[in-house]
Amino acid sequence: MGSDSANWLDTAYEWLVRSSANGSWRDIVPLGLAGLLVWGLWVYRVVLSRLAKPVVNGYRASVSVVVPSFREDAEILVRCLGSWLAQNPGEVIIVVDVADTECHAKLREVNDPRLRVLVYEHSGKRSALGVGIRAARGDIVVFADSDTWWEPGLLDAVQMPFEDPQVGGVGTQQNVFQRTTSVWRRIADWLVNLRYYDYVPAMGSRGGVACLSGRTAAYRRSAILPVVHHLENEFFLGRRCIAGDDGRLTWLVLASGYKTVHQSSARAISMFPSSFRAFFKQRIRWSRNSYRCYLTALWKGWLWKTPLVTKVTVLQILLTPVTMGVTLGYLFFSRLELTPWGIGTCVGWLLIGRGIRGWSHLRRHPQEILLLPLTTLVIIGIALPIKLYAFITMNKQGWLTRKADQAGSEGQTAATLQGLA
Repeated sequence: MGSDSANWLDTAYEWLVRSSANGSWRDIVPLGLAGLLVWGLWVYRVVLSRLAKPVVNGYRASVSVVVPSFREDAEILVRCLGSWLAQNPGEVIIVVDVADTECHAKLREVNDPRLRVLVYEHSGKRSALGVGIRAARGDIVVFADSDTWWEPGLLDAVQMPFEDPQVGGVGTQQNVFQRTTSVWRRIADWLVNLRYYDYVPAMGSRGGVACLSGRTAAYRRSAILPVVHHLENEFFLGRRCIAGDDGRLTWLVLASGYKTVHQSSARAISMFPSSFRAFFKQRIRWSRNSYRCYLTALWKGWLWKTPLVTKVTVLQILLTPVTMGVTLGYLFFSRLELTPWGIGTCVGWLLIGRGIRGWSHLRRHPQEILLLPLTTLVIIGIALPIKLYAFITMNKQGWLTRKADQAGSEGQTAATLQGLA
């Protein structure tokens, strides 16, 4: 083992000497400059995120919880409902589709005067949100997905930032429910941790979170009532938008002059797909939503009114296929030597870089260093083929993982979970 290490170091040293001697070091300058930019932006966000702290105060207001429910698994919905009611909101409004007879029956068994069930013929999640917003009576409206469970203390914590009258929306810390029940849930949890430990707090510290995830987010009712019509009736290149409601509402609030912030002490746990097929369908939908949402913000000029960290984050998300594609293409087609050492160096470079960026997750789950190679492949897959496909098809509307003829999202039913089937 020691001899192999010495040989590898000797080879690397000889390569550096040759590169310096014949001037070919200049060939790797573009890759180095691109790396400095990308890593510099990453460090900038990580530092801001580490400095961000949750707001703590005694502010409380009247709260309405609004939950659109379409073909949800009834067992999951009722379980999540218990976690919402346990935190003592003023009311919980579930806008359930007229065809969801099993959910109707289960909800009728819940004897709680705070529960209001609005049976509605859904024409998309946005229309159901509009019904719930207009019916809500609380000063604060908290949206929750029908498959999202709240940890104790979420409802109190998510209200605290609203003490600042400039705050229009508050996002929550999120994780994957029963993350160990599938390798795809483990990877999803890894990616969620990177988002909510390294990216979102940085934007939130400056009052410019670019997307308050609809899994659980709170809004000042007076901030969203005037823009409900624009949420329900968004068109992109002539087609009505169906998905992407959370990003759209976030930008409508930002465009109205409010801040959108992150409250790390408010924690929500969501169901995620257990299968490869459903995992990637979800990523395609999210990527399409991001492109439509951020390109609209760019076109309308909303992006330029946000804090610097929000601008650079959104632009980097939009340009990820270009930046990663150029970097990998340059590395593999211009600099890669087809030798065991050359290939090993490139693979090692990718894994080490991804491992450093994954520190927020790995320090919580160190054993999942074994998933690093697969996670790296998944991230490259999301950044290149999935995002490119999503960009080309961004105006193709649809939910992909939820259908009218099945209960629950694909790969997210109670049967895929432990103790809920």
